[in-house]
Amino acid sequence: MDTKSLDDRFAFASTLVEEAGALAHGYFKNRDTLVIKSKGLQDMASQADMATEVLIRDALRKRFPGDGFLGEETGRDGLGSADCLWVVDPIDGTQPFVHGLTSWCVSIGLLVGARIEMGFVFAPARAELFVGRRGHPATLNGVPIRVADADSLTQGMLGVGYSPRVPTSQYIPFFERILAEGGIHYRDGSGALGLCYVAAGRLIGYVEPQINSWDCLGALAVIQSAGGQFNDFLANDGLWTGNPIAASGPKLLPKLMALLEPVS
Repeated sequence: MDTKSLDDRFAFASTLVEEAGALAHGYFKNRDTLVIKSKGLQDMASQADMATEVLIRDALRKRFPGDGFLGEETGRDGLGSADCLWVVDPIDGTQPFVHGLTSWCVSIGLLVGARIEMGFVFAPARAELFVGRRGHPATLNGVPIRVADADSLTQGMLGVGYSPRVPTSQYIPFFERILAEGGIHYRDGSGALGLCYVAAGRLIGYVEPQINSWDCLGALAVIQSAGGQFNDFLANDGLWTGNPIAASGPKLLPKLMALLEPVS
């Protein structure tokens, strides 16, 4: 894909994520009126999720009709032989959202072929927009950001995610490993935000035994633009079924990946 085509998508999505965030934030300020449905254990959605995703999907479909789309709420759309695939979570952190916490965001990522090309993560309740594009510096509200240069879990806080798809029995040794290394774990309900906090150097890394692609691809684009690294998330059908994730600066990544190794 040529540079102009990517420039067009970058400019359009930069505006679209803020428009979607404004819509979601309006629902957030009137969340007592929302109808909330359970999708499974500790997994819920409301009309805010659906309306925000439909806004994003329809805008992208109109502007770039040949692109594919994968959203948490509406699923796959227009994939075919599309070189470009937009991966969207309209509200990552629905639990915090419906309970009045500000740790939620709108996440939009773009894959070109099998390459993570760009990502936009907007937390409107915190007035923070994280942006990353391959070959360009990552930014937070337009200001360049960089991952922390940590090589030990003792040098800061480690973001940790949770998925009910992983047995509880696997989490206990997982946390034991973190504590044994002198680590302090941090979680506020949004994987995308946790990963962006790695990009901004607020967290030294992020690990989660299982995460969906729409929860992380936008943020992974921000991390790679901020000088960070992560495991091969797209391996083994990760785009469609999810995978473990480990992300940090280059020095710490091997230790984070070791945390995710199966318990013998």
